[in-house]
Amino acid sequence: MTEVVAALIWDGDRFLACQRPAHKARGLLWEFVGGKVEPGETKEQALVRECQEELGITVRPLGVFYQVRHQYPDLTVHLTLFHAVIAQGVPKKLEHNDIRWITVDEIDQYPFCPADQEILEALKAGDGCPGRH
Repeated sequence: MTEVVAALIWDGDRFLACQRPAHKARGLLWEFVGGKVEPGETKEQALVRECQEELGITVRPLGVFYQVRHQYPDLTVHLTLFHAVIAQGVPKKLEHNDIRWITVDEIDQYPFCPADQEILEALKAGDGCPGRH
C-alpha cells in the first residue's frame, strides 16, 4: 500500500487541477496536486513538500476532506485529500503538463485519474465545495 497525499485548493468556486506529464504512469490524466509520503514524514509534511516541488507554492493543510483506496495495475494507493490554502506563491507548471482552475460543473470535461473518481462524485454532490450546500 502506497500512502499518497493531495491538496484540494479552492480559489472562489474553482479548484486547482493538474495534468500529469505524458511520460509518467497515467500520463495526461488530471489529478489533484500531491504525491507519495516519504519515510519519516507526516502526511501534512508530504503535502507541503509535494506542492513546493510540483507547483512552487507553499500550502497550509486545513484538514482531511476525503480518503480513498484504489488499486491500479501497478500499485495500490491510499489517497488522503486535504483541504489546503496557498500560503505563499502562485502555482507554476514545474512538473505537470498543464494546470487549471476549474469549477465542479467542469469536472466531466477533464479525464481524471481513476483514484480521484469517488472524490469527484463527492464534489459534484456539493460536499466540501464553497457555496454548494
